[in-house]
Amino acid sequence: MVIQVEVAPVTPLDVLCASGTSYFGAPAVPYVPGVQGVGRAADGTRVWFPTDAGMRPGDGSMAEYCLVPADEVVPIPDGLPDEEAAALGLSAVAAWMALTWRAGLRPGEQVLVLGAGGAVGQVAVQAARILGARRVIAVCRSPEAQQRATTAGADAVVPLLDSDDPNTLATRLRETLDGGADVVLDPVFGIPATAAAQVLAPGARIVNLGGAASDSATFSSATLRSRSATLLGYTNNALTPTQRHTALTEIFTHATNHTLHVTHTTLPLPNLPATWPPPPTPRHVVRITDVLKPPSVP
Repeated sequence: MVIQVEVAPVTPLDVLCASGTSYFGAPAVPYVPGVQGVGRAADGTRVWFPTDAGMRPGDGSMAEYCLVPADEVVPIPDGLPDEEAAALGLSAVAAWMALTWRAGLRPGEQVLVLGAGGAVGQVAVQAARILGARRVIAVCRSPEAQQRATTAGADAVVPLLDSDDPNTLATRLRETLDGGADVVLDPVFGIPATAAAQVLAPGARIVNLGGAASDSATFSSATLRSRSATLLGYTNNALTPTQRHTALTEIFTHATNHTLHVTHTTLPLPNLPATWPPPPTPRHVVRITDVLKPPSVP
């Protein structure tokens, strides 16, 4: 089906794909980036939609129109602005499904969110609350990221310092956590993940969604075995369209009820080249139809 694009988010995956540094490899060029967007179907219905831009041949959402499979679009409820739906999108799906499907978060568990100032991290803090976590502890580097995590509802924020090694960070985590972490949501890897592995509760699950800090981390065999811990990988690409549709429907419902939100900045499309961000950053949302005059579609 043809979607008239209204808004497209600029995500870390877009930056990785466009720069050729994602695990998908360098994309076939030229191509239009944008792995997701929000727009209107021919009947006027507002929908969220995915694309394969940068992962497979084809163009993405930073265009006037996109052609997408009808069974992959998700209706957006009344009361949820286009920009907010776009800003949540796949980052919210990653946080939600990592906690529910991959980690199997149970009510009363304690959650540690690394990189909690980014889009995935902000949603993870809020989603953990919705799902019944008893405490949610955030780890962030910059003061701005720490404020975003606090606004998202973290019980406490542990600053990540440039001078940190895994042991010094683990010490501060122990001082902040109430016992061990049952679930660690990790979009950064590197030193934060190595430190988090030292503060796990028995039966803990670490779910890795990315490597924004580093592509490698060190885990002691004794540490993992002594806690019967599980180390899990996560990617949205492993989801079926039905799983993604269900997750986004739940996410949009919570967002409409003002229990899920992600910080974002709205830009007109011509401003994008000067502000194209390296990950991780707050979400940028590009307004397409403010600057393009789309022709009619026969």
